[in-house]
Amino acid sequence: MKKFGLLLAGAVASVILLSTIGPMVGLLVSLVLLYFIFKQFLKAETTGGKITLGIIGFIVLMASIHNAPAIIGVAAAYVLYLVYKKWNERKYTVVKKESDPFVNFEKQWNDMKNY
Repeated sequence: MKKFGLLLAGAVASVILLSTIGPMVGLLVSLVLLYFIFKQFLKAETTGGKITLGIIGFIVLMASIHNAPAIIGVAAAYVLYLVYKKWNERKYTVVKKESDPFVNFEKQWNDMKNY
């Protein structure tokens, strides 16, 4: 039943991820543009250049805000990663040793002899 839940969560996350690829690409492009505009803004020496870059930066910032659904896509990608990680998780079982009190006697005796 746990595998079915993971499969269902993975399917939903992958559909959400596929539907938000466009906004994710748009957000990435606009953030890269905003970074380069900011770097040029810091290098600009004239006031007119700074005003122009500020206006262009504001327009690009508004374009990146319109790609806000990309955040949901990033969350879906993270959920998909968690599902993948849980799917491949191995269960370790503890093997109990015999309840005979003399089973570990030899091991303990050898440990005491080494001191």
